[in-house]
Amino acid sequence: MPPGFNLPFVLSVAGALLTSAVVASIYVWPFVRAMPRHDALRLLAAFHAFRFLGMNFMVAGFVSPELSPDFASAVGWGDVIAATLALISMAALSRRWSIAVPTVWIFNVWGTLDLLNAYYVGATKIQNPGLFGAGIYIPALYVPLLLVSHVLVFMLLLRPGSEAQRS
Repeated sequence: MPPGFNLPFVLSVAGALLTSAVVASIYVWPFVRAMPRHDALRLLAAFHAFRFLGMNFMVAGFVSPELSPDFASAVGWGDVIAATLALISMAALSRRWSIAVPTVWIFNVWGTLDLLNAYYVGATKIQNPGLFGAGIYIPALYVPLLLVSHVLVFMLLLRPGSEAQRS
């Protein structure tokens, strides 16, 4: 294993990702796929509206002062953008704006890439997950839930016949 590789943390994240996927496939997907497309997308986007939580990576005392400020800033601002795009998507879907689905695509692509980038940078640059302090639960629990939710949004957006379900 590479130096600094933290197997317990990696297993924790992997377990949360697997559990999130199983719960989503058993309980969430059957529910949202039966909903009208706009309503299902709005519900899933609402979960991402709470991504303002990522700003806590820039709060002194929430994370270790040794955590890279560049990493903390990238994570925090990336999440603010994702949360804002989720809120805009929710408004567009609620009002049935013609740009609603393209807005959801933008939100979902941005949000997914932001999370994957944060994991990549965190895994390659942050050798000690203990530097996340109280924020350890964000990458260990909340991010796997968000990633699975993004997959569900992609499944709805790419679903055959979903154009007919726009109402």
